[in-house]
Amino acid sequence: MTTKKYSLYLQAITNDNSLPIEDAAVKLWLKDLDNPFRWVLRPILQLFFAITLHIVWFIKRLPLPQFSAHIFLQKTICWFCTYFVSPEANLLILRHFSTESNILNFLAENTEHEHRVNLYPRKINDMLRDTFVNHDQELFESFIKLGKCQAHKTQKKSNHHQWKSWQPIIMDEFIVDKKVTQVLDFETSHALFMCLFCLLLKKDEYRDAINGFNLDQSIAIRVGHIIDDNTLTEYAYNKYPQYLVGPWNLGQRFLMHGFFTEHLYARLEMLRLSSISCQD
Repeated sequence: MTTKKYSLYLQAITNDNSLPIEDAAVKLWLKDLDNPFRWVLRPILQLFFAITLHIVWFIKRLPLPQFSAHIFLQKTICWFCTYFVSPEANLLILRHFSTESNILNFLAENTEHEHRVNLYPRKINDMLRDTFVNHDQELFESFIKLGKCQAHKTQKKSNHHQWKSWQPIIMDEFIVDKKVTQVLDFETSHALFMCLFCLLLKKDEYRDAINGFNLDQSIAIRVGHIIDDNTLTEYAYNKYPQYLVGPWNLGQRFLMHGFFTEHLYARLEMLRLSSISCQD
C-alpha cells in the first residue's frame, strides 16, 4: 500500500514544529486540505452562504420578535455531521471541544476557581448533549467566574501547576463511523452551518458566539501569567474582545480559533508531561 505524497509545501508544514501542535491534529488537517471538495465546492458554497448569512443577519436585527431553536439546531448539525461531514473534519470538531475545555479548566484550576467545563464529546451524538451553544456559554461563564486578570499575576512564578481537571486527548477514544456520503471538508461544512446558527439563535446569542473568538487573546494572556510565558499571545489570531464584529470573514476567524486552541493545548500538554517526567 503506497502512502500519498503531499506537495513540498504540505511536507514542509508537516515537519515544522515551530508552533506546538499535536501530530494527530496535523494529520487530520492535512487530510482535510487534500479533500478535492475543498478546492472545488467550497469557494462556490462559501460565496453563496456568505451572502445568505449577511441577509439573515440583517433580518434578525430588525425590530421583530426574536426566536431560537437550540435543540433543533444541534440535532440538525449532528445529523449533517453523521452523513455528510468527512471523518477527519468530524474528529477535528470533537477535538476542539476537548482542547478548549482543558484550557479553561487549567485556567480556573490554577487561579483557585471552582468552575469547571465538562464538554468532552467522544462521538457525534454526544454533541446532542455537549452542544455548540453550551460550548459558547461555558466560555463566557468561565470568564465571568475568573474575574479581573490582575488577580492572577501572583500565580506567575509558581512552577507547581494543577492538572486534576486535565483530560489528555486520546484519538482512539473518538468514534466516527465512516460513510460513503461523508465527503465535505471542515471549511465547507462550516459555511453550511453558519447561516443555520444565525437563523436559529437569537440575535444577541449569535453576536456573542461569533465574538467569543476574540477572547483567545485574553485566554493567552491569562495562561501566560500562570506559566510565565508572554509569547502565547502569538497563537491568537482573534483579538481585542471589546471591539464587536459582525459575520464578515467568519470562516477564517472560526478556523483560526480552532488552531489557537490546538496550539495552546499542545503547549500545555508538553508542560504537563514535562512536569510528570521531572517528578519521576
